[in-house]
Amino acid sequence: MLFVQPDHYVYRMLYSQGISMEALEIGHSEMENPRAVWRLFASHYHLFRGTPTRMWLDYAFQELFGLYDRLNERNADAYYDRISELLATDGFRPRALYDRFGIEVLATTDSPLDSLDDHAAIRSSGWSGRIVPTFRPDPVVDPEFHGFSDRIQALGEMTGEDSTRWPGYLAALRKSRERFRALGCTATDHGHPTAQTADLNDQEASALFDSILSGQADHAQQELFRAQMLTEMAKMSLEDGLVMQIHPGSVRNHNHRVFERFGRDTGADIPQQTNYVDALRPLLNRVGNEPALTIILFTLDESTYSRELAPLAGHYPCLRLGPPWWFHDSPEGMMRFREQVTETAGFYNIVGFNDDTRAFLSIPARHDVARRIDCSFLARLVAEHRLDEEEAYELARELTTGLVKRAYRL
Repeated sequence: MLFVQPDHYVYRMLYSQGISMEALEIGHSEMENPRAVWRLFASHYHLFRGTPTRMWLDYAFQELFGLYDRLNERNADAYYDRISELLATDGFRPRALYDRFGIEVLATTDSPLDSLDDHAAIRSSGWSGRIVPTFRPDPVVDPEFHGFSDRIQALGEMTGEDSTRWPGYLAALRKSRERFRALGCTATDHGHPTAQTADLNDQEASALFDSILSGQADHAQQELFRAQMLTEMAKMSLEDGLVMQIHPGSVRNHNHRVFERFGRDTGADIPQQTNYVDALRPLLNRVGNEPALTIILFTLDESTYSRELAPLAGHYPCLRLGPPWWFHDSPEGMMRFREQVTETAGFYNIVGFNDDTRAFLSIPARHDVARRIDCSFLARLVAEHRLDEEEAYELARELTTGLVKRAYRL
């Protein structure tokens, strides 16, 4: 189901109103009754009033499928039939939509254990579209991942390194990064619970790694290991040029029952308070003054915008701020971001706008919203005589494409 199953924004709202995951057939590789699920979604479409999800969905319905009447239980079947009809046409194949949307680069998020065979197939197909992988090492750097030791073993087998020893483990990660780079990867991504970093010496790090692999490490040791691995990844980025993204602050899989029944990343992720000033200091003391390194920070804790993130990015050469993320990629969230960080970090320590949607058809809508909010903010600065009009036009282009291309080395 294109609009329901892949999009946690959609089904978390429905679940919050008592609609079961089973009724939405979440977790099914193939839906048994997709029309029934669609009717259920349509009959509750009013729940999305005032949310960015409603904006994205309305945009897709109108601009892609020509459906202008508001979705409801009465027109659910007409919607379903129209969408199904168009999705079966050549114009709605993924590559055709890629061209129609004017996408220049689309990046996937991939584990070091992924084969990347799909990326190799795309590159060998002769298609001109640019699809690149992003190195997401969480499954082999976070001891709380299920089967962590087995994943470390698999990493060693894939790379020909003894990944059960600290030097071999680091070598295996370097080889994995190089494999990603060969397929066009320009960035890494790290979804840690916190932004905590550490800078242990080799002996301390090796002993900690042994404790982690033994399965006897406590929560504090697990957090210390994740912290050390952020610094290790930053050092590797300084070596190989991959841009580093840190996405901390989400208490993932907060609903234990949903996690047990439906697995990871099923809409039960909750933001938490996040410290950046103290947490990042070990990493920044090690590599923060390196202009050749780029680390892009994201947050779910908006209280850190003006107090921590903007001052950090406004000082350290390696730091840039990512756009409002996840719960905050809304018109209000985007405006709050601009208002709170620009006065300290300026525009050029921010990476413009990139989205991380799972819903392919929402990409144009998300970028449209971001551009409108940015232009509204710029227009206000012009009206207040804080920017010249020519500067505003230049910044509008920079916030749309220029900054993000340079930040991600595209």
